[in-house]
Amino acid sequence: MLYFSRWKAIAVWVVVALSVLFALPNLIPQHVLATWPSWVPKKQMTLGLDLQGGSHILLEVARQDLINERLNATRDEIRTKLRDAKVGYTGLAASGRTVQVRIRDAVDIEKAKDALKDLLAPVSAGVFGTTTVHELSLEEPEPGVLKYTLTDQGIDYRVSTAVTQSIEVVGRRVNELGTTEPIIQRQGNDRILVQVPGLQDPQRLKEILGQTAKLTFQMVDQSVPVQDAIRGRPPAGSTVMYSTDDPPVPYLIENRVIVSGENLVDAQATFDQRTSEPVVSFRFDGKGAQRFGQATQENVGRLFAIILDNQVISAPQIREPILGGSGQISGHFTPQSANDLAVLLRAGALPATLTVIEERTVGPGLGQDSIHAGKVAGIIGSILVVGFMFVAYGFLGFLANIALAAHVAMIIAALSLIGATLTLPGIAGIVLTIGMAVDSNVLIYERIREERRNGRSVIQAMDLGFSRALNTIVDSNVTSFIATVVLFYLGSGAVKGFAVTFAIGILTTVFTAFTFTRLLVATWLRYSRPKELPRAPVTFIPPGTKIPFMGMRRWTFALSTVLSIASVVLFMTVDMNYGVDFKGGSLIEVQSKGGQPADIGDIRARLSQLNIGEVQVQQFGDPTDVLIRVATQEAGENAEQSVVTKVRDELQNQYDFRRVEVVGPTVSSELARQGTIGMLIALVGILFYVWFRFEWQFAVGAIVATVHDVVMTIGFFVISGIEFNQSSIAAILTIIGYSLNDTIVVYDRVREDLRKYKKMPLPQLLNNAVNETLSRTTLTSVTTILALLALVLFGGEVIRSFTLAMLFGVVFGTYSSIFIAAPLLILFKLRPGQAVDEEKPAPSSKALAT
Repeated sequence: MLYFSRWKAIAVWVVVALSVLFALPNLIPQHVLATWPSWVPKKQMTLGLDLQGGSHILLEVARQDLINERLNATRDEIRTKLRDAKVGYTGLAASGRTVQVRIRDAVDIEKAKDALKDLLAPVSAGVFGTTTVHELSLEEPEPGVLKYTLTDQGIDYRVSTAVTQSIEVVGRRVNELGTTEPIIQRQGNDRILVQVPGLQDPQRLKEILGQTAKLTFQMVDQSVPVQDAIRGRPPAGSTVMYSTDDPPVPYLIENRVIVSGENLVDAQATFDQRTSEPVVSFRFDGKGAQRFGQATQENVGRLFAIILDNQVISAPQIREPILGGSGQISGHFTPQSANDLAVLLRAGALPATLTVIEERTVGPGLGQDSIHAGKVAGIIGSILVVGFMFVAYGFLGFLANIALAAHVAMIIAALSLIGATLTLPGIAGIVLTIGMAVDSNVLIYERIREERRNGRSVIQAMDLGFSRALNTIVDSNVTSFIATVVLFYLGSGAVKGFAVTFAIGILTTVFTAFTFTRLLVATWLRYSRPKELPRAPVTFIPPGTKIPFMGMRRWTFALSTVLSIASVVLFMTVDMNYGVDFKGGSLIEVQSKGGQPADIGDIRARLSQLNIGEVQVQQFGDPTDVLIRVATQEAGENAEQSVVTKVRDELQNQYDFRRVEVVGPTVSSELARQGTIGMLIALVGILFYVWFRFEWQFAVGAIVATVHDVVMTIGFFVISGIEFNQSSIAAILTIIGYSLNDTIVVYDRVREDLRKYKKMPLPQLLNNAVNETLSRTTLTSVTTILALLALVLFGGEVIRSFTLAMLFGVVFGTYSSIFIAAPLLILFKLRPGQAVDEEKPAPSSKALAT
């Protein structure tokens, strides 16, 4: 195990050197990197929105709008085709997902079906148009009644097409704002994810994305006074619409569209030369210019309306024909609103309304604070872990610390190469993997010490230590990796960033602990030829402990049962402090301007007058910071956005908005469901893996111990009142992996001893196994706890709920591995038929070995 051929040693050093080379640009300012030669790696990690500021907005296509539009189009098409075919009909109406018409004369039924057969023609779908979709189905509930119904396939096709078109339009709109590197991509079947880093005005982005921007030019119906139309019934072919003025002005508008925004080729924000007011100048294409010129020529003296999303922007009088194909729109604009309208018109109209169902916005100030907190936590955590390893293992700890530096470099290099986004939870993931990377070295070193105590030479102890620790390291990291993969697929945003970082950390842990550390140790042995293992300044767990853990199992089972039942009862009877991720609503973090302490009472009084429902205001971190929670709104997704606007208008003069999270009821219910499914999938995956690697008793015991840790952690959330959000799910899934990590260490020794001591009573065997691995189990937890303590104390408020839950979970995971997982093997009769009377003395392992 300790032999390395020259080429293999060189390959390991090359991998480490390249990792350092590719990680180095992240420590160099961008303007310095620009001066480096082109062949030198310059790629840096992309900072997430929570570190550099910006907006994350999830938009949903309004499916019902598309259904209504398709129904109306189908109804109009039926009317036109039957009139052209000279077929008499009555009762043409659309409702729900159906358009129905009655043919007057029975002899015209087949003629009507023939005229309408194009409605049933399939449309091409799929990437290459290889599949067909029937948008409408025909039923004849009674003779002469034709019932056309929108199919589920047809609706899905329309939604998918609308999402594709909307992505193009949204992309053009966002790019017009001058932002850098926006991310615009499809999410699911009917959603669009928009991430704009560094955006200073998220409100403007939402306003631009939230408008359909369907522009039409229509004539004003002046045949009857508009007030009569409002009080009575508008004339056939006309509709009452209102202007954007305050108060709005009603107009009676003819339904016939003269020309639409599809015929626009350009729109620019300019100033009226006569009044100096901001206006939007536009220009039509040839077809639009011809239609517009003809309409204005035929209607001189009449009013025509410029309509945007069913609201009248302006209704000027046609004084003379407009034949040039260009004109301007005026409507009490500000320079910015004129520019925004021009952006909308140039980008084109959306095929359907887009509703903001989730928003997460971080100000640049908070991003810089998060970067600073992450750096401080990382540095302090590294110092604590490095210092502990040196104190616990002396020179071997020094070698482990060199491997630890290579481990961090490899994580950063991998994140840079794959273009992963570094988030604040991602920084937490790096710090956490620092603790877990050292865990593997602890497993190896403790095994080396044990082999040396059993009489092996130094070289033999080193060789056996690495070879016999390999299975334990692989098994423990695979279980963590299973939970991380589940977290990646079911998580979103920053949580997904944590999963990526943590997964890379697990992979590099195996390499650095088992390959690079082994190379360092082999090199040291070759050149120094030591007669004894390096001494450590401090021995934390004395060798040869004989603690009767199995004798305590009745007490620990009783304690865990009581605590588990209490946790479940508390969970069912006491409301957990769910974050906006799971119960919806708005979370707004503000900071008082000028460095003055925030007046929480004043904020609470001012917000209570806004009629926005339940509001919670509390101090958050420094005295200048305040966290505002607003309960979910009953009126739906749009009402959630209105809340943020009201709060911003009320407080923006005295407070800076550092963070805004808005989660509608649709997304919150999905996140809750995904979190539950994620934990179940992780547990099932780990169950099958442990069953495959061990026996069924080990698998069930590991799952029972892990469920125990999850239940304890949930009870901790209930009792402590810490907010339970997406990052809490990440913490629980990580705890699942980490708890199994410790349990596998114990089980691996039990499996080894079962083969070695075939006649030893099971309780005695389990006691020996737990005592022999006690230093490994506890010291691995200590290294992780040190890293987590740095995150809790210095990582900032944003990830505190995550790190506190992890800290609690690691402590209870260590407890369950010793006092729950191992004793359960007695309960499950790992050796059926064997006496398990602990009072009966059993031979020692040394006697059995001889």
